[in-house]
Amino acid sequence: MVATNRNEVPTNYDRKYELKAFDDTKEGVKGLVDAGITEIPRIFYHPPEECSIDNTSDSEEVRFSIPVIDLEGLFDPNKRKAIVAAVGEASETWGFFQISKHGIPFDVLEEMKDGVRGFYEQDTEVKKQYYTRDQYSSSTVVYNSNFDLYSAPATNWRDSFQCYMAPTTPKTEDLPEVCREILVEYSKQVMKLGNLLFELLSEALGLNPSHLNDIDCSEGLIVLGHYYPSCPQPELTIGTSKHADNSFMTVLLQDNIGGLQVLHQNKWIDVPHVPGALVVNIGDFVQLISNDRFKSVEHRVLANHRGPRVSVASFFTTGLLPSTKLCGPIKELLSEDNPPKYRETTVRDYNAYYVKKGLDGKSALSHLKL
Repeated sequence: MVATNRNEVPTNYDRKYELKAFDDTKEGVKGLVDAGITEIPRIFYHPPEECSIDNTSDSEEVRFSIPVIDLEGLFDPNKRKAIVAAVGEASETWGFFQISKHGIPFDVLEEMKDGVRGFYEQDTEVKKQYYTRDQYSSSTVVYNSNFDLYSAPATNWRDSFQCYMAPTTPKTEDLPEVCREILVEYSKQVMKLGNLLFELLSEALGLNPSHLNDIDCSEGLIVLGHYYPSCPQPELTIGTSKHADNSFMTVLLQDNIGGLQVLHQNKWIDVPHVPGALVVNIGDFVQLISNDRFKSVEHRVLANHRGPRVSVASFFTTGLLPSTKLCGPIKELLSEDNPPKYRETTVRDYNAYYVKKGLDGKSALSHLKL
């Protein structure tokens, strides 16, 4: 059932039925676009305030722009000190920054985006074999549209697949043929970069450079390939609802379509595409272990007439894998004046809560507040 605007919701609208009908196609949002729809189904409607572009004026855009940090010269002690300071400042005030000269070759970045595009644009029957709703699936690859399809208040205009790339390296043959080689190569490069970024974050917190790596922040890696098809009515929906990431840290590769925005001082600020750069954002776990020193900031992706938009989000987390290790505020950062603000949790328990809650616009960290 299709309505042309939010005020024309049909009286016989059965959301659960329509969600299931959409899910059963196993073709995602791309399937709707391929079918030539000109009006989006009702399940994708979001409240107007959620879709509002409502970002900054030109003068504010100059005042507020995501920091871009050049990592060149990282092994020169003087330059490293300045880079650590910039990473610390960005992590405290923005929770987001972009990095250039990070060491991953430009052609690897381009091939990775092409690989994700190739996954979605391959034969539908090949793609469907990876489609599942089981987030605890033992499958190396989980593909679906909206992990929280049945729990979220409204559906996002986005399809996604995720691959567990670490701590256990998957068998190459279990990865999608169309992008398996680049997935393995890109993941290796991102793991190496992640170790380096956790060193910089450790130093910015005044800790030993190896501290965050030693407590396993870089142990797990889940790579998500997102596909945002062009949308005939972008003013009615959203690509990804407002949320913060349930990771230690996320490294994002995005194309030039645009749409990613960060909430900064109650304003939505665009995160522009910078050729060759990667976007880094602090995840909920680093906010928790730094006891609110570093911020896991809410962000969203707008729907767009232009598309498809492709992005690759590398989440440093062990996700829903079994874990008994407790994460809590780092003892060395605590004092009488800075007591712990969060109770301890395991990565698995927190992620299970996050997945069950879905992208409902509310913080998942708040339920751990002391």
